[in-house]
Amino acid sequence: MPQNSPTPSPSLFMKATNAYQETAAIKAAIELQIFTTINQGIESAESLAQKCQTSERGMRILCDYLTIIGFLEKELSGYRLTPDSAMFLDQGSNTYIGNIIEFFLSPLITNGFNNLTGAVRQGGTVVSAEGTLSPDNSVWVNFAKVMTPIMIMPGKVTAQIVNGDSQQSIKVLDISAGHGLFGIAFAEQNPNAVIYAVDWEPVLEVAQQNAQLHGVSDRYHTISGSAFEVDYGSDYDLVLIPNFLHHFDMETCEKLLRKVHHSLSVNGKVIVLALIPNSDRVTPPFISYFALQMLATTPSGDAYTFAEYESMLNNAGFSHCQLHSLPSIPYQLVSAIC
Repeated sequence: MPQNSPTPSPSLFMKATNAYQETAAIKAAIELQIFTTINQGIESAESLAQKCQTSERGMRILCDYLTIIGFLEKELSGYRLTPDSAMFLDQGSNTYIGNIIEFFLSPLITNGFNNLTGAVRQGGTVVSAEGTLSPDNSVWVNFAKVMTPIMIMPGKVTAQIVNGDSQQSIKVLDISAGHGLFGIAFAEQNPNAVIYAVDWEPVLEVAQQNAQLHGVSDRYHTISGSAFEVDYGSDYDLVLIPNFLHHFDMETCEKLLRKVHHSLSVNGKVIVLALIPNSDRVTPPFISYFALQMLATTPSGDAYTFAEYESMLNNAGFSHCQLHSLPSIPYQLVSAIC
């Protein structure tokens, strides 16, 4: 063993094999509304137990655990929220995201990890032939609802990067629109932008509600059905593809991108939003983790590098591919010109 190398330890293995306990703890805390109950100030285990209708012993042990893993802070008189928990896990916050567990911990997602060994052997999900990509899957309605709070800012930043302060008339296609917030952000920023959103009909109902909430429903139109099968129309100035291509193999992505290319006007632009790892595929860690979720839940999806997106776009007829970072959030944009 080299002189300065660390002493081997089983700690990493032990932490990994017990990681499910962190998931269970945060799920229980959200279900019991612990973060919302603490809100501002300090709460003792006794008072929390009374307000959340639990045993005092159970509350103390859970809150101590939440403190250990970084979701609470503990003082002599009790527990308080960390800044992150106050912003994202208190239901009174405008940026509350606790409902995301309804998607991330849904059986359709977690079942994919119950036989990860099988997925590794097969090279894709073993839950079903299509995994999360089955037609008109209800999981995407839930996804659209629970992801709305966390996607408002990425939508606004994307619109600013792509459209800037331009007020020129633009026709925008939003593929796999989901919550619709990316197209909606362009409509909010530019009063001359008209949006056409593609997704399954029940999902588009969520997007239409958001468009009405943001005051752009008169310029927000929908096209229901599979993005691979429906007629997009033509002469779009901009096509948005947020969080979609990673569900498919590169050949399938190129097929969709060729269809997108045909729908654009001369010099039209496509924008792909995705979690894009570095070329080593292990950094940055949070983004690189995503490939494993695609392995467990889709037949052939992956977390693609910029070089791979550039290759797919070039093969579909696009050029001038560029990578754009979004400040303070892990997503990146790939832009290309028709």
